[in-house]
Amino acid sequence: MASVADQLDKVLQKTARVIELCNALQEENDLLKLENQSLKVALDTAKEKNVELDEKLRVTKLAKSIEGTSEKSLDIKQKINDFVREIDKSIALLKK
Repeated sequence: MASVADQLDKVLQKTARVIELCNALQEENDLLKLENQSLKVALDTAKEKNVELDEKLRVTKLAKSIEGTSEKSLDIKQKINDFVREIDKSIALLKK
């Protein structure tokens, strides 16, 4: 049968081991908190970049649609001018 002193030594050894494990886990926890914080910052930065890129994409699409509209309106204006010239020629021929 183990003496009280031996049992007390075992309890102290186990307590010391638990304290060591607790300290190691606390250090790991602190490192994980730092990593988590840095990942949150990276995520926020990526979200901001995504918003900026979405805005650039929206502006680019808008510019292309305006550019396409401008080309279409130029084509329409050209056709109208052609029709006006033909009408003018027809009126001139009718007046003769």
